[in-house]
Amino acid sequence: MTLILDTSIIISALIRNSVVRKILLFPTFNFLIPEFALEEIRRHKSKICKLSGINEDELDILISLIIQNINIISSNKIMPYYDKAIKIIGEIDMADVPFVALALAVKNDGIWTNDRDFDHIKEIKIWKTSELLKYLKELPEMPM
Repeated sequence: MTLILDTSIIISALIRNSVVRKILLFPTFNFLIPEFALEEIRRHKSKICKLSGINEDELDILISLIIQNINIISSNKIMPYYDKAIKIIGEIDMADVPFVALALAVKNDGIWTNDRDFDHIKEIKIWKTSELLKYLKELPEMPM
């Protein structure tokens, strides 16, 4: 399964050791993010440290572990899809445009997000964590 990760999913996994983190560390998935997401995570590092109770060095290690299972897609690959992505979600939150553009640019099974800004999208499958967990529990090889 190939899923595009909204930054909120990664930040959630960084803040606490949860089922989200376990899924992100599970090697059978193909996770994708636009390179923009890394900048967004870096901007929120101090907030993540405060909420998680870990220091910046520990956070950097955790980011490295999680990012190992994620493919980072360059802006050049998704830029041709920005106009269409803006039409789909841009009016709501321009920060979400790179994720929608990535979903349009590559073959995937949808975007994993808990952000309600994505709820109205019909062109792309949107996975909430609860839906993904339900799907995973139905798979015989998944330890959930």
